[in-house]
Amino acid sequence: MTDRNREDVPKAEATSPSRRDFMKGSVAVGAGIVGAGALARGEDGSSVLGRVFGPSAAHAATTKGELAAHVPPGKLDHYYGFWSGGQSGEIRIMGVPSMRELKRIPVVGRDAATGWGRDDWSKELLGGRDSGDTHHVHLSYTDGTYDGRYVFVNDKANARLARVRCDTMEVDAITDIPNSQGTHGIFPQRNKTGLVLCNAEFRTPQPNDGRDLDDPTAYGAMHTAIDGETMEVKWQVLIEGNLDLCATDYQGKYSFATCYNSEGGTNLAGMMASDRDYLYVFDIPAIERAVKAGKTIKVGDGSVPVVDARGGNDSHVQRIPIPKSPHGVNIDPTGRYAVCSGKLSPTVSVVAIDKLGDVFAGKIKPRDAVVAEPEVGLGPLHTAFDGRGNAYTSIFIDSVVTKWNIDKAIQAFNDESVDPIIQKLDVHYQIGHINASMSETKDADGKWLIALCKFSKDRFLPVGPLHPENDQLIDISGEEMKLVHDGPAYPEPHDAVLVRRDMIHPSKIDPRTGPRYDYYNKLAKEDGVDLLTANKVIQKGKGRVRVYVVSVAPAFVLGEFRVKTGDEVQVIQTNLDGVEDLSHGFCMSNHDVNMVVNPRATNSITFTAGAPGVYWYYCPWFCHALHLEMRGRMIVEA
Repeated sequence: MTDRNREDVPKAEATSPSRRDFMKGSVAVGAGIVGAGALARGEDGSSVLGRVFGPSAAHAATTKGELAAHVPPGKLDHYYGFWSGGQSGEIRIMGVPSMRELKRIPVVGRDAATGWGRDDWSKELLGGRDSGDTHHVHLSYTDGTYDGRYVFVNDKANARLARVRCDTMEVDAITDIPNSQGTHGIFPQRNKTGLVLCNAEFRTPQPNDGRDLDDPTAYGAMHTAIDGETMEVKWQVLIEGNLDLCATDYQGKYSFATCYNSEGGTNLAGMMASDRDYLYVFDIPAIERAVKAGKTIKVGDGSVPVVDARGGNDSHVQRIPIPKSPHGVNIDPTGRYAVCSGKLSPTVSVVAIDKLGDVFAGKIKPRDAVVAEPEVGLGPLHTAFDGRGNAYTSIFIDSVVTKWNIDKAIQAFNDESVDPIIQKLDVHYQIGHINASMSETKDADGKWLIALCKFSKDRFLPVGPLHPENDQLIDISGEEMKLVHDGPAYPEPHDAVLVRRDMIHPSKIDPRTGPRYDYYNKLAKEDGVDLLTANKVIQKGKGRVRVYVVSVAPAFVLGEFRVKTGDEVQVIQTNLDGVEDLSHGFCMSNHDVNMVVNPRATNSITFTAGAPGVYWYYCPWFCHALHLEMRGRMIVEA
């Protein structure tokens, strides 16, 4: 359990040269302030941090037992929030509790500001597609908590899994998931940075090659395992039902998937016919033994081994009956329970994970693993945890968050006199996902809860037919939930996780490592140049030109280059400035060319030279008092 009277204070870092220092013409590296990892409170209830930096900087409770949601100017948030961006195809980084948006990471969509989806590296990574639907965002784990290495997010629209490096906060890999449509729920293993499990929500013919088009009984969906280190697809399990949300246990043995359409329906009425559907439980070691033994089938091009688990309970997969049309499945911080929300039932189902071994062994029936089913409200979707034995379930139809106690819910399963419900808090409106600070780990700390509400009518100034959504911040540090903040959000932040800031260590300048630099170093080796010094134009054959340019504020070292109309021009730019926050970029007038080049980074973009004339290229990122003078000419000859 987390000690509620402690305050997690991240270790301070030495500061790097700032842009302001650079502008003044001198670079001063200041010494960081060293703070303890967890400062205890003084006798008066204030924290040591609060006494040093002022009470508004203190993260922990005020004298009333409430958290301070306000973060003053110049002070830092205590949590990183990673929001998926939905139809925008991005990840958003928020500061919590301030709810300030810090960054948008373009993932599977084109971003005009940075050039993502237009520059060469990202264009190759995206494979010609520049839209998507990022639904669920999760960090990599070691020993049941975040290790600060990667962020994983799915693209539901195109059946892809993307990975973001936490040091650069940029995508470094995207994997296409074969034999799948509507890849929805994902979750990494929690015992190590091992597999990332991905659920295909939509049932399709397998193989989907034109046969069985009108026979839904032949449809199936894939539970896919992707190696979180290599981003390679390792294996798939074929299931007769669709697969919705995903979760993993803390030991690396099981993965889970809710199924809201066990009927196999293809329309709304058909998908709602049964009173119960399933929680699928996948035995990962058993599946891997079957793959190793070659007990697989060929689907599609046969490049990925597929275990066929259709048709009933077996040694690989068990089906736990739960009501009705379940959506979310969440594992409590102790690792003992899987909590499933039946969106067409007023109940959530609590499944005891330690009973699953007996289910697989045939010693008990699958339904016997259900140890509680409290009634929490109409339309439960997802559940978060505070590390003190309490759960918080989002209730879509009632527009509330229900706080309930897990142990009391288990007691109430056999004793109706026990009421596990602690509180219901109105939220505005139609809440979808919910998450609490560190809730998805063994270190859940019970401080903040985020409610991602789908509707916001009457909460903000009207802005036309497309309303913002409403992210609401709730203080859960005390006995009662307290709503402390409304925040309009551009559609559609689907899911979010809250991570202590001491677990994330972003780089201040580009580390120049990873697949991106494998790509650029290969080009430089091919041309016999050094990316850090090259300023030259290389003819790559008829109609192809490669331009190397380095930049140091406030100038492009290569101030002019000549090409011919119709030439394919690839500009490779390296930013030599090693000053924090001193990004450059490259924008070519009238050529749909714009990209960012961060401190010490290399980026490139390819385009076709237009009609004869002079075209100015310039730095679009403000970098110096002489920023407007940072430009050059592309001279296009007939």
